[in-house]
Amino acid sequence: MPIQTKNTKNEVNGMGEYQDNFKRYEVKYLLSAEQYAKLKKRLEKIAAVDAYGETKILNIYYDTPSFSLIRTSLEKPVYKEKLRLRSYGTASDTTNSFVEIKKKYDGIVYKRRINLPYKKAEAYLNKGLRVSGDEAGNEQIVGEIDAFKDYYEGLAPKMMISYDRIAMAGIHDPELRITFDRNICWRTEDLDLRHGGYGRTLLEEGQVLMEVKILGAMSMELSRILSELEIFPASFSKYGRGYVDMISMRRVGHMVAGAYAIHTGKGAYAYAG
Repeated sequence: MPIQTKNTKNEVNGMGEYQDNFKRYEVKYLLSAEQYAKLKKRLEKIAAVDAYGETKILNIYYDTPSFSLIRTSLEKPVYKEKLRLRSYGTASDTTNSFVEIKKKYDGIVYKRRINLPYKKAEAYLNKGLRVSGDEAGNEQIVGEIDAFKDYYEGLAPKMMISYDRIAMAGIHDPELRITFDRNICWRTEDLDLRHGGYGRTLLEEGQVLMEVKILGAMSMELSRILSELEIFPASFSKYGRGYVDMISMRRVGHMVAGAYAIHTGKGAYAYAG
């Protein structure tokens, strides 16, 4: 689908208010516990933790029956996109939640989103409920999400990704945003944001995923800090990594089932039943 975007607002503005769309570069880094501790100290002069402190973020990713969106993404094309439903903290029926399209073209990330009470957002994505621009806050973005849903046949909730996030904003550069995610988990069952964040972990003990989010070139000061601490960019997609783990588990399960069937002569179905 073509990119449609007009505005370039930040996800959270200087007053801590959520915004509905933005355009920026995002660079990811996998940190050890030691690197994380050293980096936080070095960042004190250029960035500060935002007013939300550490936040639990929960996401449900939508995909086709064949997982075509994430399979395409893992091939690293010039253009890719995904659809997710997000809440900050465990949701209730009335919690403000976000339906988001996230697109990446030629290294630039575009995010478009609307906000609705969780129960209505779930009905909009899962049951075909129609919503208006007045309800969701932006008629143009509602139209873009509707077009996305129509374009990809059979879209349905496929995976939950949750994590604990600390976000920092630039002290001198208001456009700089740095996030640190830990306790990243995935699951393919119980896909309901009201049931909290739990699942199988993606990171090794002590690891932290950092994302640097900028509108243009990274500052010389931040570049120098990362270089001195030997922190280098890493390719990491939470949904992508969860999908790969899921496929690996299924393959192991099929191998075990096959071995059981050969040993018992009962057939693979006996293992499942």
